[in-house]
Amino acid sequence: MPKKYTIADAIRELIETFLQSFGKRKLKRTWHQHVVPYKDDWAVRREGNKRITSKHRKQSTAINKAKIIAKRHKADVIIHRASGGIRERISYAEN
Repeated sequence: MPKKYTIADAIRELIETFLQSFGKRKLKRTWHQHVVPYKDDWAVRREGNKRITSKHRKQSTAINKAKIIAKRHKADVIIHRASGGIRERISYAEN
C-alpha cells in the first residue's frame, strides 16, 4: 500500500525548499573559552553561552581549566580582567 502524503510531509517539503532557496546559512559555533569574573570568583564560559562551564575561586585555576578545554577543541582562551576587559588571548588552533 503506498504511503499517504500528509500535511507534515507538505510542511517538511516547504521548509526544505525555503532553506535551499536561501542557502543553509548555519553559523558554526566556536569552542573559544572565556575566563571571566563571576560574582566574587572566576568562571570559564564557552563563547556564545549564557551559562558558565565551571566556577573557580582563583583566576589561575579557571585559566588552567579553560586551557584544557581549548586544547581539546583546538580553540582559543580569552582571559578577562576583573573589570571585564580582555587581558590576554591564547590560541591552540592549528594553522
